[in-house]
Amino acid sequence: MDTNPIDWLLSGDASIIYQTKRDLLETSETELKKLQSKIALEGWGKQFLEYRNSDGLWGGGYYLPKWTSTHYTLLDLKNLGFPKGNEKINESVMLILNSERGKNGGISYSRKFSDVCVNGMILNFGTYFIRKHKSLNEIVDFLLSTQMQDGGWNCQYLKGATHSSLHSTLSVLEGLCEYIIAGNVNMIREIMQAKKKGIEFLMVHHLFKSHHTGETIDPKMLKLTYPSRWRYDILRVLDYLQNASVPYDKRMDDALRILHNKQTPEGFWKLEGKHNGLVHFEMEKAGQPSRWNTLRALRVLKHFKDT
Repeated sequence: MDTNPIDWLLSGDASIIYQTKRDLLETSETELKKLQSKIALEGWGKQFLEYRNSDGLWGGGYYLPKWTSTHYTLLDLKNLGFPKGNEKINESVMLILNSERGKNGGISYSRKFSDVCVNGMILNFGTYFIRKHKSLNEIVDFLLSTQMQDGGWNCQYLKGATHSSLHSTLSVLEGLCEYIIAGNVNMIREIMQAKKKGIEFLMVHHLFKSHHTGETIDPKMLKLTYPSRWRYDILRVLDYLQNASVPYDKRMDDALRILHNKQTPEGFWKLEGKHNGLVHFEMEKAGQPSRWNTLRALRVLKHFKDT
């Protein structure tokens, strides 16, 4: 490819154009608002809306099948930067926020107990679209109550887990970040303390390493996928850190080096894989240059260059 990476991004889907202009170029708020509105009217955003069922849900309901369910579709829409205030989207979000609670608190999707990682994701897209709601505050209370001694979270905490999971921790931190960005003040002091401990948990692991051996926890964490779903990888965590305005820490170096080395000679990043499962449609092809990964990598490197 002979195209400049920025020009290539600006020839992509409306969501890519919007986020490129927002994160990589100096663009006025007026222009950004116009660009964002297009996400609901064309391309991937419009396609996701077309798969919405008449009952306000996607797929087979709240959480099944996984990637075409209401839960993951709303997460996809949030990550597109879909414009807020859409009546249909808000209706769907409220169906989730008003759904059943587990015995341990949090939203359970009709299960006996609520899942920490799932509630982190619900807080993420729920706060983005609704901003403030009693149910969001309740999710925050649940997540704060389940933080582990090492500073992170683990979905297996009720099953005897004694060490946090990078997967679960990142999903919770992303949700708390969105809650803070939305201007919520419920339990804000406790949230900031939990965030600090959670980020330190990530740093102790140098974002992908065992704190005992220094070895890579799972080679899959070094593979750049999109959408990430619930799975952890170095680009997803670095993108969270830049979104949360976390300053540079030398313990990020190895992850940043790996990310930089994955850039092609032409200046792009490839989609290195996908997570198995039914999807509404494919945004990009594995093995090919990826606008999502290129966009996210460039804004990560821009942020940490500037800090």
